Amino acid sequence: MRVFRSRRRLIRIRLCASAAAVASAALMTSCGTGPPDARSMAGTPSARLTGPSAAKSARPTVVMVHGAWADTSSWNGEIEILRRKGYAVRAIANPLESLTTDSRTVADFLRSVPGPVVLVGHSYGGSVITNAAARSNNVKALVYVDAAAPAVGETTGALSGSASALSAPPGTLYDAVPYANAPSGARNLYLKKNVFLKKFAGSVPVQQATDLWAAQRAASTAAFNTRSKYAAWKTIPSWYFISSGDRIITPESERRMARRAGSKVTTFRGGSHLTLISDPEPVAKVIESAINAVT
Repeated sequence: MRVFRSRRRLIRIRLCASAAAVASAALMTSCGTGPPDARSMAGTPSARLTGPSAAKSARPTVVMVHGAWADTSSWNGEIEILRRKGYAVRAIANPLESLTTDSRTVADFLRSVPGPVVLVGHSYGGSVITNAAARSNNVKALVYVDAAAPAVGETTGALSGSASALSAPPGTLYDAVPYANAPSGARNLYLKKNVFLKKFAGSVPVQQATDLWAAQRAASTAAFNTRSKYAAWKTIPSWYFISSGDRIITPESERRMARRAGSKVTTFRGGSHLTLISDPEPVAKVIESAINAVT
């Protein structure tokens, strides 16, 4: 009898231990402390952040490319406005030597930028971003600011428009200077002072425009004559800022390029080819529109 009672007691102990284990597992599952299965993971924040929406929610870096007879300081106004709003902004020096090598330089820089990019180009810089973006998987939007947007095979020099101030005889427009290791026949071009002040920077105060003329970056003739190899605007959404007072790349030419690219167009009344310097606020607004569209 004693042996029988001991055996019954042992069975009860084992049953209680088993029930406790089951209850503990149930409690862990209800509290979320146990190993989660695929269905319980589906609603967690970490799972949501690794989905497709995560890439879209990441804030892009704005990368700006200046044009001929200018430098990165062209973007100072836009940089200040956008940074004040919390955006990451970079302006890269454009070599102004050849469309092929200039766009490669920008594409190499873009690969160093983590996350998505909104790529902005002014003037000849528009041709550069058109080619650089085609080599860069992280570019999500293109913004053209009084810029060229060439198709494959076109040159920047052919896109200014028939009424452009640059259609005048070259001797009246430029001081042409040889430079080291230049391609055969290539020269560095500097805009003459009267052309810079009256045609290029007409919306900029005279003293500031004079300072910009004195500090201008030369652009090689090879930059304007190199044929575009890519047309990134065919696959990447684009925005176009057009100044009605631009006398370097005519508004008519810009509208034509914007139409074929399917760009969202903003027309600024007045300004000049350097509206990005004289009126940075409306330019920054268009850039922010592109940011919001891809965020």
